[in-house]
Amino acid sequence: MFRLSKRSLSRLDGVHPDLVEVVKLAITLTEVDFGVTEGVRTVDRQRELLRAGASRTMNSRHIPGTDGLGKAVDLVAYIGAEVRWDWPLYHQIADAMKRAANALDVPVKWGGDWRTFKDGPHFELCRKRYP
Repeated sequence: MFRLSKRSLSRLDGVHPDLVEVVKLAITLTEVDFGVTEGVRTVDRQRELLRAGASRTMNSRHIPGTDGLGKAVDLVAYIGAEVRWDWPLYHQIADAMKRAANALDVPVKWGGDWRTFKDGPHFELCRKRYP
């Protein structure tokens, strides 16, 4: 069984508590270790990612909403101490995140399910329940 590092936990600061609980449960369910690379982002950081082609929107769920909370996280897969980007690992992480979300009744969308610009590390709260 895996657990979140102090660094990962600190990167959840400012993220909506429901999404934090999903991530915390998912780490106990996953077959692939993961860490949190980003939770809340500033507008400037989002602009950087847009310019670099790592994002396609300024309407990011990472940027805190009117409630002051971010509603997205990016997760990275670890094999041992090595960061890995192999898609099958992100499908396994997504499975754990989806199971945790269902168990907690928190609707979450995975960037890997998007039709265009698939984003395997990205998970966000559904806008319908979490505007």
